[in-house]
Parts: sequence; C-alpha cells; structure tokens
Amino acid sequence: MSSTPHVTRVTSDGAAWLASAGTYPRSTLALWRERPDAPLVLPCGTVFDVISAPAVFGRRMLDRLWDDGPGSGPVAVVRGRTLLFAAPGTAQRLPSLMAWEEWGSQRADAVPSLFCHGTGDAVTVPALDSGGSPATGGCRWLVAPDTRHPWLPGPEVMLWAAVRAARAAVRISIFPPADHDAKVYDVSRRR
Repeated sequence: MSSTPHVTRVTSDGAAWLASAGTYPRSTLALWRERPDAPLVLPCGTVFDVISAPAVFGRRMLDRLWDDGPGSGPVAVVRGRTLLFAAPGTAQRLPSLMAWEEWGSQRADAVPSLFCHGTGDAVTVPALDSGGSPATGGCRWLVAPDTRHPWLPGPEVMLWAAVRAARAAVRISIFPPADHDAKVYDVSRRR
C-alpha cells in the first residue's frame, strides 16, 4: 500500500508559492480568489521545474518517492500526464543523468519518455481546489502545495525514482532473451 499523502487542496501558503513563479504573483492570486476552480499556466525555471511522465509511470515514480525515498514535492495530473514538481535546474540536468544511465537502451514500453520543463517553459497547474471533478477535465492535484517553501527533489532524486519505477515495471533478467528460431535437440534419451 502506498504511503503517498492525499493532500488535494492547495493551502493559502501553497497558492502564494505557486503564484510566486509568475511575473505578477498578486494578479495570479487575485484571479484564483475570483475563480478558485480555474487551472492556470505558470512559468517554470525560477521557483520550480516540472518533470512530466505518462500518468501510470509518473504514479510509479511518485510511489517510489514516498515508499522508498525522501517523499516528493507537489504532484499534479494534467491531460493524462503526471507532473512532478522539482527543484529549479532539474530539467536541465536530468536528461544528461538519464543518458548516463543509458535510459534509452531499456524496454521502450516500460521506460517512457520524460519531458523536462525548465527555464523558458510553462505548464498548466490545476485549480486550487480541483478534486478531479469533470469540470476540471481530470486536471487535479495528487500532492498539493501546502507551504511557501516546499521541499523539491533535485535531478538525482528524480533519476533514482524513474530508474526504480522502471525496474518495478520490467522483470530484469541476467539471461539473454530466448532465440525462438534456434534448433533444439532432445539429448535426454540417449541409447
């Protein structure tokens, strides 16, 4: 059973933290006060980066972070992808760490592409009180921001979670795959 916290409502401190990513934080907060059910687009790179994974794989990463690791920062589900909020600079560093781990050489169906959003990118964040209602299109918080200074995992922690999520999804064997075209002879019945 996963020990991921179920904090789906953003606190006022969490909203202030999210809004601080934008150019005009007070305007963002005013908009959210007027329409707390509205998702917004916020820039990445200064307050947070975002690692975007397909929903199921992202959930596996989140479970690894909470069950076996240090926990996570805020996490959202938007348009069928899991958005894991990370420390600024993670989006720039994670791809090179993944290349070093030979990420692309594993089974492609178990190890999907991760999109790294950093400086110059923007992401849609769920409404302050999304709850996953049909009106939000499934855009919701799995772990909502609840403090002005949330802990955010860095690139090494995100790599660690991705590798463990991939290993959990794939049975890793030390034996090469079977050659189905090989000729096999039964030698157990010798005369």
